[in-house]
Amino acid sequence: MLSLALAAKVYASDVPTPGQTLTSKLVVVELFQSQGCSSCPPAEENLNALADDRAVLALSFGVTYWDGLGWKDTFATDAYTARQWRYAHYRHRDTVWTPQVYVNGHTDLVGTNRAQLNEVIHQAQSNGPTIAWPSVDRVHIKAASGRTEASDVWLVRYDPRTLHVPIGAGENSGRTLDQCNVVRELIRLGKWKGDDEAFTLPASSLPGLETAVLVQVQEGGDILSASVQDARGSNKP
Repeated sequence: MLSLALAAKVYASDVPTPGQTLTSKLVVVELFQSQGCSSCPPAEENLNALADDRAVLALSFGVTYWDGLGWKDTFATDAYTARQWRYAHYRHRDTVWTPQVYVNGHTDLVGTNRAQLNEVIHQAQSNGPTIAWPSVDRVHIKAASGRTEASDVWLVRYDPRTLHVPIGAGENSGRTLDQCNVVRELIRLGKWKGDDEAFTLPASSLPGLETAVLVQVQEGGDILSASVQDARGSNKP
């Protein structure tokens, strides 16, 4: 079942109208899910299918509010639940649910319909600063004219492997779930105010994680820019 509420449609007011100019910047697709939710695996499968798309940054966030209902999610943290709630509060909503997908922090949908998800990704827009990686422990957010509103700079580290997770209880008991691009670290690096800003990256807590940085309107707004670092500390093409 869907947790707490059923969002069975895309919020139409959030979808760009036909004819709007689209950008080719990296599109961020965030899935909020739980291993204990029986409605989540189809959305997870759709996210997994996007993991190798070089135009998309697909991220799986495990939330904690299912943990007391038979199975404790092995990757969920309070920080990821709080991120989902920031999105809800920014939109003046009083509930969250699983599975819920946000595209560029702008449009949200359930994410179980692949065609619908693909359409929202195709329509996604972003208009933010360039992100550069001068070294493996440093990221540079470049100046952007006309941008005065402060934005959050987020460090995201995720596991690029497909993880096969056996579930021992709850709604998915007996199943083995395939999870890809599972987020393992979410750290707010600071603010970007429109000028050149450089941030030092903390060392990863786990080996083998990919590193990405998001520039996002404060407190759960749109993602303005995103970039993934390669092993040499430069942008992935």
